[in-house]
Parts: sequence; structure tokens; C-alpha cells
Amino acid sequence: MEKNKIIEEAKEILIKNFQKEGFTIPCEGLYPFQWKWDSGFIALGYAYFDIPKAKKEIETLLDAQWNNGFIPHIVFHTDSDTYFPGPDFHQSELHPQSSKKWRSTGMTQPPITGFILEEIYRVVEDKADMLSFIKKCIDKVYRNHQYFYEQRDPKNEGLVYIYHNWESGTDNSPIWDDIWDTMNPPEYEFERRDTTHVDASQRPSKREYDHYLHIIEIAKSHNYDDKEIAEKSPFLIQDPLFNAMLIKSNESLINLYGLIGDRSKIAQLKKWQEKSIQRYNEKLFSEKLNAYVHYDLRNDKQIAYVSSSSFSPLFAGIPDKKRAEILVKTMQERFGGDDKYLCASFDPTNERFNPKKYWRGPVWINLNWMLYYGLKEYGYKELSEQVKNDSIELISKAGFYEYFDSRKEIYVDKNKGGYGGNNFSWSAALIIDLLHN
Repeated sequence: MEKNKIIEEAKEILIKNFQKEGFTIPCEGLYPFQWKWDSGFIALGYAYFDIPKAKKEIETLLDAQWNNGFIPHIVFHTDSDTYFPGPDFHQSELHPQSSKKWRSTGMTQPPITGFILEEIYRVVEDKADMLSFIKKCIDKVYRNHQYFYEQRDPKNEGLVYIYHNWESGTDNSPIWDDIWDTMNPPEYEFERRDTTHVDASQRPSKREYDHYLHIIEIAKSHNYDDKEIAEKSPFLIQDPLFNAMLIKSNESLINLYGLIGDRSKIAQLKKWQEKSIQRYNEKLFSEKLNAYVHYDLRNDKQIAYVSSSSFSPLFAGIPDKKRAEILVKTMQERFGGDDKYLCASFDPTNERFNPKKYWRGPVWINLNWMLYYGLKEYGYKELSEQVKNDSIELISKAGFYEYFDSRKEIYVDKNKGGYGGNNFSWSAALIIDLLHN
């Protein structure tokens, strides 16, 4: 498929998935609401052809912010019976500072809004208009960062925790398997909705969902109080992807506050940034695996697996050049090869790797997008182009799917290799950006 055709198809997907309430669904049926980090990537895609929609996407998300600065991972603007668990299960109203306007979940997702605002500013022609928009919303994004450092950093070390695997964005990664082994949640009775849209072999299992629901029930029993969750949740992780996104967005907020001429918050952002980067490098890098890994706060140890999240620090400028070189070598040795597309979401050399199952192995365009820019910034031009070209080729061969098989042999037969939801919004949005670079 040639470049212009891909871009036009991508635009059509975004337009079709846009809702009258002012947000874009990730895809029809499977995901009928507004997701936090999806909205950021989607807004960047709109910036190339529909600035009002790009702004609206961000405004609608920020409109659901809680009084404590928290931004939920799903905002339930509408009613839908195609998704479980919905607002009646999550009960965001249990938290005294939750939004009185919108029902939502009581968990969040990687904080990308800060760097997305800077990326949109890079893209648009009317810089003055975009700066005016940024002035209106930047303090809300800052408050979200403030929330993380004040409420989600129990050790005051510059690294924030997630209390649910859905907060990571990498929902059913094999990284969490060892944590599930320490838990024995009840068997919940519920009707799965995702498997009516997608082959069950590509989705988390029923037993995995029992764990997911159990963690939410624990959080609900404490009214989503962060201090109580930090003490009681069996799942308490410092995630390299989540923290890299926060660090990247810190840097963007510093830049954007400078552009709009407001220096009142820059000093605090720089303090957070310095502490976060130092501790990230000290605590999350595994000398044994030569990669950044997750840290289990509940059991006070690193989780020794390599995933696409391990390379996200490149996008945030976290490693020095020497460590970046080590990281790139790890990626090439474990994830590379002439028979594979970069970059699988989990280590293909590990026995837990599954190339078809959600975050247990497939390639995701959003992680590739980050990897492209990160590698490029560190001077790995050839490798960054490979990641970009692999992303374009996957969409050209399989379509605008949610995630993709990393094995090249799969694509010999047509209509194979693309998994999850089709006409997926962030795949469309980010391929627009990649094709403009």
C-alpha cells in the first residue's frame, strides 16, 4: 500500500471513530469509551489534518480530571453494554475527590499528555494558536504530575507506583505472572464482552480477569485511597514504561512552560526530573539482563524479564550513551533477526512469549513509535528506520489492527498477522505521524 493511501485510510478511521461527545473510541465494539493514553496518541494524528478535533480530544479527557489531579484510564461518557467491567463495577464515586461530572475507573494509564502537547505544537503550522490552547490546559497536566509525585511515590524517590496491571498499559504481560502466583482471588461470575469481538486465544484468560477484578475490589474497599492502596494492594509496581512516560512529559512541560512565558512551575518540574532520572537508572536497570525492568515494591525486588517497556527509556532520554548502547544491543540480540519484525512486546527468547496474545508478544504501533523517536535521538538512524518501516509494512500487509504478530512467516498468507480490534485508532494516528517524518 503506498504512502498517501495509508494516510487517507488512517484519516478515515479516526473520523469514523470520533464520537459526538468529543472523543475518539479506540475501535468499534471492543472499546466503546475514552481511554487516557489512547486519546493522547489519537490527538497527535488529528493534528495533521483536523486541529479542532486534536484539541477536543485533549479537552474532553482533561474534563474528567478529579479534584486531586488524577486522570482516569477510562472515562464513561456514554452507556454501552459491549464492555466489561463498566462504570457500575468500578464505582469511581467511592473516592471523595472523583469527578462529579463523569463516571470513570479508579485507575490511570501512562501519563503521555505532556509530551503529546509538545508533539502537536511541533506538527501544527499556527504556533500562536496552539500556544494559546496549551496555556488553557497545561496546568491540568501539571496537576496530574503533581498527583503522581505526591500520592504515588511512597518512598519519595521520584518513582511512582501502579497498583493494577491495566495502569501499565501492557495489560496481560507475562511480567505479571509471578505476581498472580502469589494471589488466590475468588472465582468471579461475569460475562466477558471482549471475546465476543475478538478470538479468545488473543485475549487474557478468565482466570487472569479474576486477578484483575480482585485488585479493583481491594482498591474499592479502600475508596481508591492511594495511601491505603500502597499499604494493602498485592500488586504494587514501579513500571519502566509508566515512569519513562512521566519523565518524558516532565521534560515537555518544562519546554512548554518556557514557551508560554510561565516559569512558576519549572523549578519544581526540574527537581522531580533530576530525582526521577537518577533513581530510575539506579533501581530499574538490570545488570544481569542489560535492560530496564519492572520493580515489585510489595516484594522489594526487580522482576527479571525484558519487554518492549524495557526500551521506553530511550524515548525519554533516560540512559547515558554508554547504557543506551547496551540497551540497543539487548534489543537486537533478543528481539531482532531477519525472520522477525521489531519490536515484540515481550522477549521472544523467553518461554512465556506468545506472538498472538495481546501484550504477551505481539508488536504494538505505539511502542514502536516511541522506539523510533528514541533510537533516532540517540543516533541509531538505521535501526530507527527499521522500526518505522516494520510498522508501516505491518499495517500495509495486515491492516490497521490493534497489535501484530512479529513473525514474518505469518504474513505469507493474506489476512493473517493482525490481531485484536481492527480499524484501531492509535495505529491509524501514529502511522500518520511516522509517514510525515
